[in-house]
Amino acid sequence: MALRKLGKDPESPSGGSPTIYLDEEKDSYLVQGLKVEDIERLGQMDIPGHESVVEIPRRMVQFFLEVKKVDEDPDV
Repeated sequence: MALRKLGKDPESPSGGSPTIYLDEEKDSYLVQGLKVEDIERLGQMDIPGHESVVEIPRRMVQFFLEVKKVDEDPDV
């Protein structure tokens, strides 16, 4: 299973996170971001035990294929 990196946050201080990947075999996205640990925020969601929540900046939406322009660089 090969993941395709669609983009990473150009404003990340470390230059490596958050990042959005595409798993073409499963036709799904994998999102790397900051783990949400704020009890108040988590309490507003219905999260099953086998799932977790990560946070990414709104500017990262540009990397999802449904939003991204076809001719853009894949590793922005």
